[in-house]
Amino acid sequence: MAREIKFSLVYRDMWQSSGKYQPRVDQLVRVAPAIVDMGCFDRVETNGGAFEQVNLLYGENPNISVRKWTAPFHKAGIQTHMLERGLNALRMYPVPADVRELMFKVKKKQGTDIARSFCGLNDHRNLKLSIEYAKKAGMISQAALSITHSPVHTVEYYLKLVEKLVEYGTDEICLKDMAGVGRPTELGQLVAGIKKAHPHIKVQYHGHSGPGFSPASMLEVARAGADYLDVAVEPLSWGKVHPDVITIQQMMKADGFLVKDINMDAYMEVRRLTQEFIDDFLGYWISPTNSQMTSLLVGCGLPGGMMGSMLADLRGFKAAINAAERAHGKPESSLDTLMVRLFNEVEYVWPRLGYPPLVTPFSQYVKNTALMNLMAMSSDKPRFSTIDKDTWGMIQGKMGNLPGPLAPEIVELAKEKGMEFHTENPQDNYPDELPKFRQMMKEEGWDCGEDDEELFELAMHERQYRDYRSGIAKERFNKELEDFRAKAGAPIEVVRPVVEMPKFDVEEYTKKYPKAVPVQAPVKGKLLWQVDVDDVSAAPVAGTKVDAGKPMGYVQAYYGMEEIVPAVSGRVVATLGKQGEDVAKGEIVAFVQE
Repeated sequence: MAREIKFSLVYRDMWQSSGKYQPRVDQLVRVAPAIVDMGCFDRVETNGGAFEQVNLLYGENPNISVRKWTAPFHKAGIQTHMLERGLNALRMYPVPADVRELMFKVKKKQGTDIARSFCGLNDHRNLKLSIEYAKKAGMISQAALSITHSPVHTVEYYLKLVEKLVEYGTDEICLKDMAGVGRPTELGQLVAGIKKAHPHIKVQYHGHSGPGFSPASMLEVARAGADYLDVAVEPLSWGKVHPDVITIQQMMKADGFLVKDINMDAYMEVRRLTQEFIDDFLGYWISPTNSQMTSLLVGCGLPGGMMGSMLADLRGFKAAINAAERAHGKPESSLDTLMVRLFNEVEYVWPRLGYPPLVTPFSQYVKNTALMNLMAMSSDKPRFSTIDKDTWGMIQGKMGNLPGPLAPEIVELAKEKGMEFHTENPQDNYPDELPKFRQMMKEEGWDCGEDDEELFELAMHERQYRDYRSGIAKERFNKELEDFRAKAGAPIEVVRPVVEMPKFDVEEYTKKYPKAVPVQAPVKGKLLWQVDVDDVSAAPVAGTKVDAGKPMGYVQAYYGMEEIVPAVSGRVVATLGKQGEDVAKGEIVAFVQE
């Protein structure tokens, strides 16, 4: 009898891989019945990852959203699953153990059946508590392998990781091929190895389409024994997202697998509603490049979803790099040339930083280091002249063990800076905090909510939750949306990129100060040259001395302060932003000359 292959619709990840926002809960509950009526899905990915934060940025309550979004699937007998980041849970930085445990209790009560847990470093220690807490809460634990392709990430490497995860009690294994660079043959060998050693373990494959391997990978893992495949639907399928269910269903059927039929009327309704959500407002934050596949991603191994941010970074750096190269008698580079140079530099940097899988947040760390190397080399400075504090934290082992060895020059550089390397369990560095947040709820006069879900949101995303409660978040989002609609002059008719016009002519400054080095905003937020100062003239005046690696200002992001750090020591020759102004991530805010 033919073996059945089941499909999971990754509706949440379709949106996260495409743009900044995801549908609101009123839109999600409209599309849910059509997804159910398609009749081909045994699972739907409903929440996790950025889902909670996006709702808070809308000024909406994510707890209400999860309950309403999961309800129709439960009624239809379709399992729901979420994505969480192990040590980082639902945010980009580490979470105390008691907050992590509460997350699984809350999400189970809200209707989430399966917890897909991954560690960006594949450090099994960061997944141990996720597995234990998920099962304790009554959820299915699905531990994920962050798939990439390198001399370190062999089939044997992953099978050893699986042994630890099974030892901890995971129910399922997910092959999280976040960049879609896993080689099909090796993925098939990995699944076969898992099934041979642990025949009771369910295996689910998640692969992005970016470099083009994913359909072949899906066929290989299915033949090797995989049980579930993650798929998408138009108009967001393919490109940098996931393969469309129609193609994969037909491919599996032709290969002799038993698959469920697709109700095409319902498929077209899901397609129509998804396009309607894009046309309504979500398309303002979706770049058209996300609809394109590119083999350029094969070499560098970066997730396709990073293409938009990489191009934005390169546009911000282009004028400064070209100015530096002109000053040193070198030819200027086009944006395409810089992109290829950046990809090549990522290939150079990645092994020297210990081969961290290129998934959030480690893909950003590697890309940022590569970008700063390009900047340094354009001024005839050595590579690794500038490494940001988060990347140093990864290098030092604060977030877990790196898969491969660090290059000798990185180790030596760390020693020169007096840095220590860490080997302890990363979770030990983050003590419990729920009592503190319970007290905060009491002081604010806020109810902890059904199943302590409001307490959880405050503890997981304090700044965003406070902005939601105060109404600032909704006001801010509505203003942002109004501005985009005013620029467009009409509802969205096609998916278009959002291009922020620079406030200053960067080229003018690079010509005026050809030897100066740009200083960038580390994140999107409010520019603060001085904290607790309202004076717009608070920026450092020309001639002010600054030191490399020491803060010369700050950006107030939604989650807290980030330091603005110059890459070189010298004197400020120009500032390009006023106190209190909004800045974009990567925007040049000053120039410093040695």
